[in-house]
Amino acid sequence: MNVLLVAAAAAAVMADFSHEIGKIRPEIHSSGFGPTICSQTAQDLADIKAMGFKYARTHDWALINANERVCDYFQIFPLMHLDAKDPKNYHFGPTDYLLKRTREEAGFGIFFRLGTSIEHSGLKVHFNTTIPDDFDKVAETFAATVRHYNRGWADGFKWDIKYWEIWNEPDGIQNMWTPPGGLSEEDCKYPSAKRDECRAAFVKFFVTVLKRLKSEFGDTIKVGGPALCYYNTVWFNDILSACRDAGVAPDFISWHGYANDPMRYSNDADLARQLCDSYGFTKCELILNEWHYFGENYSWTDMQRCSDPDVKARIWDGPDSHNGIRSSCFTLAALANLERSKMTQAYFYGCRHEGSWGFKDSLQRKYKVFYALKLFGDIMKNYSTICESTSDGSITTFAVGGESGRKGLLVIDYGGMSRQISVDVKGIAAGAKTTCTLLDNAHDLTPHEVGFKDGKLTLVKPDFFSAAFFVEFE
Repeated sequence: MNVLLVAAAAAAVMADFSHEIGKIRPEIHSSGFGPTICSQTAQDLADIKAMGFKYARTHDWALINANERVCDYFQIFPLMHLDAKDPKNYHFGPTDYLLKRTREEAGFGIFFRLGTSIEHSGLKVHFNTTIPDDFDKVAETFAATVRHYNRGWADGFKWDIKYWEIWNEPDGIQNMWTPPGGLSEEDCKYPSAKRDECRAAFVKFFVTVLKRLKSEFGDTIKVGGPALCYYNTVWFNDILSACRDAGVAPDFISWHGYANDPMRYSNDADLARQLCDSYGFTKCELILNEWHYFGENYSWTDMQRCSDPDVKARIWDGPDSHNGIRSSCFTLAALANLERSKMTQAYFYGCRHEGSWGFKDSLQRKYKVFYALKLFGDIMKNYSTICESTSDGSITTFAVGGESGRKGLLVIDYGGMSRQISVDVKGIAAGAKTTCTLLDNAHDLTPHEVGFKDGKLTLVKPDFFSAAFFVEFE
């Protein structure tokens, strides 16, 4: 078929506002970052709040708070040979201040990652991410941290922080759970005895910490982890099996995902639910706490270590870039799918204040992905129910309802070739007025004309790039 005819053809999907299928879950729209201690402008804070996140996860916060000792366990308890039960040996001050800003100024709940930020220092050079020598003592420092923030210990707080995560990406053994002396390139690329030893050590560590925290805090907190690099069945099987054998249940399991298929995370959640249930952990929650678009036309090596200007331009410039309109539409489609999935929570990795994993560049120009996150945050704030809708090919829809009969429809075209999209709409009175907000390569949440007649909604993209529309019916 002629490509122009394909482009002109209308994609057809359906939304039925008379059929409610679930409730909006704001915790699906959570962030990997929050405010910083210093160099934080009023506009930064306003922008962070504008994205409307529910929770903020504390991983990697030491990396964006330069020269500040925050969050990581060796920053809070810096001298491991000292008494872990003596409050004088802890350094909570900077983390206290940072979490207070996050709670009170940004209005986010806290999801606390116990452990360390990532260390990109090579295969042989590691200072903070080596496997701890004394698992029991580290578990004791973790318990002290929970006690400080939830029970007021060591001049602390009674914040009732619910979620506490054990470590981060231990399957990334070259930069997160590294044996003394480091690793060889072969160990990092291929299965090996060394990798098996690292995994076995972590499983023991996980169970040790889980049992220690649950013994003191019981059901007042939720403890889990370990934020694997991806949905990794080998690691999860070993962890869940060890927990079952030890007679202790994780409250959640967590993992990460950098992808370009908007259904990837929902599909992983289905697999995770089946896996947890098979071990008898039917109440175990499922948490995706790092996720972001990752394009088809570049690799991690390109992003981190390539200095070719043409490669860098492909990653960072234009509509198909890491934070461009294609990324933004992936973000919206993934969030819509996650809301309808078995996932309990999800944390967008980004929203640091500028740079590759941020929402703006060094000249303070906002990336397209900022507007996608703001749009979804507004939907979370203004709507409470999910209504039935269908998706097809490049088109994802998300129908929502609110108080006083308020109704809205998010329509995302992620990489489609059609300029025109048609939606069959049910449950809306004939003659209802519509207003539409458009996010595309040239527009940042601006008003847009749509057609609505005889139950048919017609949306026209201004160009052939990805685009998202949010239509409200009066």
